[in-house]
Amino acid sequence: MAVFKVTGGCRMAGEIVPQGAKNEALQILCAVLLTPDKVTVRNVPAILDVNNLILLLQNMGVHVEKQGEGVYIFQAADVDLDYLKTVEFQKKASALRGSVMIVGPLLARFGYGYMPRPGGDKIGRRRLDTHFIGFRNLGATFSYNADDYFYTVEASHLQGAYMLLDEASVTGTANIVMAAVMAHGITTIYNAACEPYVQQLCRMLNRMGAKISGVGSNLLTIEGVERLGGTDHIILPDMIEVGSFIGMAAMTRSELTVKNVSYGNLGIIPDQFARLGIALEQRGDDIYVPAQEHYEIESFIDGSIMTIADAPWPGLTPDLLSVFLVVATQAKGTVLIHQKMFESRLFFVDKLIDMGAQIILCDPHRATVIGHDHRFTLRAARMSSPDIRAGIALLIAAMSAEGTSYIHHIDQIDRGYQHIDRRLNALGARIERVGE
Repeated sequence: MAVFKVTGGCRMAGEIVPQGAKNEALQILCAVLLTPDKVTVRNVPAILDVNNLILLLQNMGVHVEKQGEGVYIFQAADVDLDYLKTVEFQKKASALRGSVMIVGPLLARFGYGYMPRPGGDKIGRRRLDTHFIGFRNLGATFSYNADDYFYTVEASHLQGAYMLLDEASVTGTANIVMAAVMAHGITTIYNAACEPYVQQLCRMLNRMGAKISGVGSNLLTIEGVERLGGTDHIILPDMIEVGSFIGMAAMTRSELTVKNVSYGNLGIIPDQFARLGIALEQRGDDIYVPAQEHYEIESFIDGSIMTIADAPWPGLTPDLLSVFLVVATQAKGTVLIHQKMFESRLFFVDKLIDMGAQIILCDPHRATVIGHDHRFTLRAARMSSPDIRAGIALLIAAMSAEGTSYIHHIDQIDRGYQHIDRRLNALGARIERVGE
């Protein structure tokens, strides 16, 4: 297993282009199962989670043709449904959480789907109830074999229905939408997730012949159709990478331009970085981050301590909380980071504390960060990446630290960030991929 050897204290300069959005790609690639026609997908990120999903689709009988860097043609004309019952499928699908979104398309097109309990980041409970309650609302039957952790959904036909989701789950919304597009009648989904990724999926499905209205809101109305056709789709830039690069620039006091960010789809992200005192400038569809020796955390109007918390879109995505937390360690001032969604996502802060950060972990969901204002530099350390987003936060910390740090389990970072070492080294970072 490879390790990152990171020489801290290197300032970067230049331009960087974000990869295609990981979370969108996982939804879009599952949606190709809805049609026997060709679907072309562009700006596909070359990351482990996406590559593994493409391999899984190939094993299911989907014809995959790579046309160029990040461009694939998919054709699910001959899906091997028997493969879903094999031990090999169970092993491969259970290692990839995004694979749960193949169930909705399979249910819509073939009337049944099988799915082992998916894996993914160990960041706390990540229940799937919303997905399966939605399928049952459409008329499917659901069963779960606790002995082999296998989910089964079946339906002779799906019938549109009104449903109020118990949580605005992004993957749950995507899965239910894909199941409903070929159901009989009208489906209404209230409290639907409305992230740009879900909007992109809905627009793609509409181009394929679906009839989805309310895109961009939390109330989706879907009129079922008999068949979907092929289309051509371009994946958005990854907003999590964009935010990660802004955080890197601030922590390492570097001057960076993040190119082609699809600024209108970043939502509140730029404003939240501004609350930490980080200067950034929109230049067309680019973000320019100047080199800053200091950045000061704002307080609320009444003088109380700033709180940065995740929330359903258009609130702040929880995937960036780890980055905000590590960036705050070198700000001037104090901030409360409140991770509402996952109760284990802040447990990586003990590694930052070992590096000299001043952080009080109040409880599994909240951490208070007292920034050093660059008066004290973090110490180099040997650490392990527990999940994708904590992994990039630890990499940012190591890049700003004094000395040489080692980050183990970097496959977690590779799951979400494309060739991150090579791309950052081109800007002046010193990250070496070495054997363990």
